[in-house]
Amino acid sequence: MLTPPFNLNKARILLSNDDGINAPGLKIMETIARTLSDDVWVVAPLREQSATGHSITLRRPLQIRKQGENKFAVDGTPTDCVLLAVNQIMRECKPDLVLSGVNQGRNVGEDMTYSGTIAAAMEATLFEIPAIAFSQSMSEGDFRERRGNVTRKYSPAIAHAAQVIRKVTQVSWPKDVLMNVNFPAASRMPIAGIEVTREGRSKLGDEIIENKDPRGHSYYWIGARQTASNYPKGTDLHAVENGFVSVTPISLNMTHKPTIKTLKGVFKEN
Repeated sequence: MLTPPFNLNKARILLSNDDGINAPGLKIMETIARTLSDDVWVVAPLREQSATGHSITLRRPLQIRKQGENKFAVDGTPTDCVLLAVNQIMRECKPDLVLSGVNQGRNVGEDMTYSGTIAAAMEATLFEIPAIAFSQSMSEGDFRERRGNVTRKYSPAIAHAAQVIRKVTQVSWPKDVLMNVNFPAASRMPIAGIEVTREGRSKLGDEIIENKDPRGHSYYWIGARQTASNYPKGTDLHAVENGFVSVTPISLNMTHKPTIKTLKGVFKEN
């Protein structure tokens, strides 16, 4: 829960992500965070954990590896990282704010249900710690150019993340709400503006690629997602596709309240 006035200068900020401890987006997020506060901690996955969702590791022990002052890698999921940060690594000095990202690739629409980046922010929110997830849209060329110009690819996040953090921490958030921020691709620079949005929908299906191993057994890759091309105005998808930074408040309460009344009517008949 966030109640203004929120003093960023004195805030203890925890950073995490799903791309891993050495990801360029995390280094960019750390640079941005240090312009806001001198008290910055990093607890991130040892290896890439993209699309792990809000999962925790229960069937093996976890290791914490110190990477430097107030910087740790966990051999688990983004959720594991935040859970261990709050309950173990920072148990005597809990964070005031959690920033997750900057993710390589956008997390809009139903991407949010798969995203480890958003899951880290969700876990913080369960601890009633204000949290913001950041994702940088990439063009197909940006994704293929794995070792390309990082500053160029993340230029929208570099230019606007600090401003977004300052703005959203000026208002109150309910305790079950987190912020999901998506930056348009670098090819859209300069950006058209910052837009407050709702969750959109784009998924139509997934490509399944079948092949055979040397013994003739089938195996499968989940390939490129087939998505819609037209997005309603006011959604995160429409904003990012049109060059806007998208800021979406996300609630952890997934109850669909209108259906409660309908179901109560059905069960009263029994």
